[in-house]
Amino acid sequence: MMKKVLITGGSGYFGSLLLRKLLERGKPCAVLDINDAEDRPAEVQFIRADIRDAAAVRAACEGVDAIFHNVAQVPLAKDKEAFDSVNRQGTENLLEAALQAGVGKVVYTSSSAVFGVPKVNPVVEDMTPQPQEAYGMAKLDGEKSCHRYSDRGLDVSIIRPRTIMGHGRLGIFQILFEWIRSGNNVPVLGKGDNIYQFVHADDLAEACVLAAERPGSRIYNCGTDRFGTMREVLESLCAHAATGARVRSIPMGPAITGMKLTSAVGLSPLGAYHALMYGRSMYFDVSRAKTELNWQPKFSNEEMFIDSYEWYLRNRDAVLAQKDGASHHRSAVKEGVLGLVKRFL
Repeated sequence: MMKKVLITGGSGYFGSLLLRKLLERGKPCAVLDINDAEDRPAEVQFIRADIRDAAAVRAACEGVDAIFHNVAQVPLAKDKEAFDSVNRQGTENLLEAALQAGVGKVVYTSSSAVFGVPKVNPVVEDMTPQPQEAYGMAKLDGEKSCHRYSDRGLDVSIIRPRTIMGHGRLGIFQILFEWIRSGNNVPVLGKGDNIYQFVHADDLAEACVLAAERPGSRIYNCGTDRFGTMREVLESLCAHAATGARVRSIPMGPAITGMKLTSAVGLSPLGAYHALMYGRSMYFDVSRAKTELNWQPKFSNEEMFIDSYEWYLRNRDAVLAQKDGASHHRSAVKEGVLGLVKRFL
């Protein structure tokens, strides 16, 4: 299986890690992205194309056995038009091209944002998605496209990850790591007792590969099976860092209002999804992935945060020296108004 693999978004944070996992397994890979990556192995074919260009996507799918579809505008982008054109129409282009090219398997990386704030936890695959902001709505539309093409005969598996962590993960987490490195306090909303599950990028990549090797369209939730509250994971990281940083509570209501307002006017790097979820509980039941894929997450919440933080310390100079990157999750971001917030924690 998977004699030739196409990874859309293979220059991004998760796509690049998935690429390396597939190369380790001896799979010939090609990457479709609008930007190349400096760390792309020379033997990997690079196809510079926009997922919204149906003809270019169709050409890229020729002779491919499996596709891992990771191209997406993430919440940090805060671009509703791009959510629609990239996450919706781009996915439609990819699925149509895969069907026409006779691709054997497509693995679509979706998002837990399709559930918004769940009414009950743990969240199981068969619960009805109810996204509550533009990014989650667009990702759900991508899932609906997957179901339509599955009905037409395309083998599509959907992977829904919890919030992704791991070595190289930056974006808004770079701000958190920098605050802790500098000994600044970090906030939780309310008591910080909301239960929150993450997934390490390596564990997620393994789940994607296993899903690709299993025939039949299916949905899998992916997250660690060792997790606790938001306060617990942040206190664990602060203790590990030993810089004097502490976790401090701030009132949830005013904080959420402030997050929404400052995000809307461009003063904060946070998006609507961050305001919606940071103080809420959400965790997946991952028993289906364990049972059907024989998948087992290796990292706990605490372990993946420490792994991510230590990578940042080792690579901090290079991270801060780089220009704005094409991938939000592989780049540092500006604090904006959050720089003022930390003074009062």
